[in-house]
Amino acid sequence: MNEKKTMLSGIQPSGELHLGTYLGPLRHWPNMIEEYDCYFFMADLHTITVRQDPAALRRRVLTQVAQYIACGLDPEKCTIFIQSHVPAHAQLGWVLDCYAMFGELSRMTQFKDKASKHKDNINAGLFTYPALMAADILLYQPDLVPVGDDQKQHVEICRDIAERFNGIYGEVFRIPEPYIAKVGARIMSLNDPSSKMSKSSPDGCLFLMEKPEDIMRKFKRAVTDSDTERCVRYAPQEKPGVSNLIQIYAAATGKSYDEIEREFDGQGYGKFKPAVGEAVVETLRPIQAETERLLADKAYLESVYRAGAEKASYTAEKTLRKVYKKLGFVAK
Repeated sequence: MNEKKTMLSGIQPSGELHLGTYLGPLRHWPNMIEEYDCYFFMADLHTITVRQDPAALRRRVLTQVAQYIACGLDPEKCTIFIQSHVPAHAQLGWVLDCYAMFGELSRMTQFKDKASKHKDNINAGLFTYPALMAADILLYQPDLVPVGDDQKQHVEICRDIAERFNGIYGEVFRIPEPYIAKVGARIMSLNDPSSKMSKSSPDGCLFLMEKPEDIMRKFKRAVTDSDTERCVRYAPQEKPGVSNLIQIYAAATGKSYDEIEREFDGQGYGKFKPAVGEAVVETLRPIQAETERLLADKAYLESVYRAGAEKASYTAEKTLRKVYKKLGFVAK
């Protein structure tokens, strides 16, 4: 019997998880744990390139652990852990800092983006974060790293760093492949359908723990289109706002675009937008309830992330020892 391939993914707890994250990667992760040996982590070390409120960060990390489980990730079938609980991430991150070139780091779009938004705090971590991200990945020798189209650059620089290191010291790191899921919606902002839904623009973003009345309000205010046709039709170029809502409704209900167009034929946007809101409320209701239940069971959550850190550390430290030996560091 062939061993399962390894897959790894992490999300920063720099804000609340939102509908775009859920309908994009997160909803499909439970299916992947049957096929792959999966590691899922809260990338809390990455959050501090931007100043954080400590109490809020702690709360978001624990909420994210609970949400992962509530969305269907079984801790018995995959490894769920908090990045800062595995010291090897920071240790290998420093090593890979020394094998990441200034020029390639300066070309990273996330650095340019965050530097423009946080001009009073353009710190070294903001510049060198790709080396830590490479460490996050390479420690677990994964075959695949799930990414969106907009994140391929992160895997590419990881591959470059790994190949550079391997070129000097031999085959130390497995070179990971980016895995772009064929399923998973790319959800756009409700108030700007030309931009991806993002926690940095809260008015156009729906958070997983948002109250039903707030979800409905945001959908009723969602941008549609200024065309005179005013019909519910999937046409991303001509009708990006309505097409985004159709995609959300399809993901929430399992209906095809054709079925949705027939369902709302002749009804206009006034009926369609509240229907999308109601479908999303019902989709999120069990996730919200289970998240609240898990957050109330602090002992269980702690057992999950401690067991996850123990398992992750075993794999990560094996890779780190190999790296240290190649570098010539004296063994403990």
